[in-house]
Amino acid sequence: MARQRKIIHIDMDAFYASVEQRDFPEYRGKPLVVGGSPEGRGGVVATASYEARKFGIRSAMPSKTALRLCPEVLFVRPRFDAYKAASRHIREIFRRYTDVIEPLSLDEAYLDVTEDKQGIGSAIDIAKRIKQAISEELQLTASAGISVNKFVAKIASDLQKPDGLTFIGPSKVEAFMEKLPVEQFFGVGKVTAAKMNALGFHTGADLKKLSEEAMIHHFGKPGRFYYQIVRGIDHREVQSHRETKSVSVEDTYQQDIAVVEEMLVALDRLTAKLASRLQSTQLKGRTVTVKFKFHDFALMTRSHTVPVLIADKGDIFQVVEQLVAKADLHDRKVRLLGVGISNFETSETERHEKASDVQLKLFDVPPSDAMPPSMRGYGP
Repeated sequence: MARQRKIIHIDMDAFYASVEQRDFPEYRGKPLVVGGSPEGRGGVVATASYEARKFGIRSAMPSKTALRLCPEVLFVRPRFDAYKAASRHIREIFRRYTDVIEPLSLDEAYLDVTEDKQGIGSAIDIAKRIKQAISEELQLTASAGISVNKFVAKIASDLQKPDGLTFIGPSKVEAFMEKLPVEQFFGVGKVTAAKMNALGFHTGADLKKLSEEAMIHHFGKPGRFYYQIVRGIDHREVQSHRETKSVSVEDTYQQDIAVVEEMLVALDRLTAKLASRLQSTQLKGRTVTVKFKFHDFALMTRSHTVPVLIADKGDIFQVVEQLVAKADLHDRKVRLLGVGISNFETSETERHEKASDVQLKLFDVPPSDAMPPSMRGYGP
């Protein structure tokens, strides 16, 4: 028989907000949002402190909604250098126990500790030591989920937040999945969950009654995965080196841009940011993409592939200019612009060395109205 895997999912608790509360005592114990300003347009909550979550404030919520839910909430602009420094320290702690680490973002990762460096043997003990080290060395808390596969470990890490530790052993996995509400299935969004409920499927046990063919009929290709996971089957390995598919930057503007020349100025700045990121990761690509979101929220992208690998700002912007010239932008007002590059061709070694450095969250390029430049935080 194949050896049972030991998977830990570590998820930092309200990571960005916790770093802010650690570094600035005046924020401790108060409802705090890290993200965009509610006074601009396009401001979004990146992370809410647990004090803010009591009012119903959640990540990805419009900042204006957060302010309406809690008029006393404090808003602060993201400090990504601080979050990245903490994330690097956390990964150093992980590497004391295993090199099989799959970062999902700055604040969460899978660890395969089937064979750990220190010969501890117990995944529970390793998770406890990791949590203790994070607490003592960074003054932050993390929650851990432990199981035999990635799917169950990730769900488990969310069950006892904050500062939680949940173990779901091999003999308990299938029963756990049967009791789990479909809304808590990782990868099942609101639309799919609503469809499941409408069909009379509210728990894993309900889904388990379907054949694989029926699951695919109702939910398409993901149905095959649901059929497996509701039975506790997940063969996905922890991927210690995840290949980067694309790198992009974008910005939302307080006022619509209606003049093509002004769009090019904004895209020039974004291209400079993109080139800087490519330089730091030593990545080069061949496909350049420009993204436009118009005042009516309609979205348009235009892409072009060049015959050679590029990463220089000038080379990328030359393609950007060509794409803008070919796009139908007459009398169209733009509220968001983005530039990205993909179709990378790097050596396996380069990918292994650089992939973890580009696992950035959506909010790693905050909107231009994220915060008045002269203020770190504001509010009552």
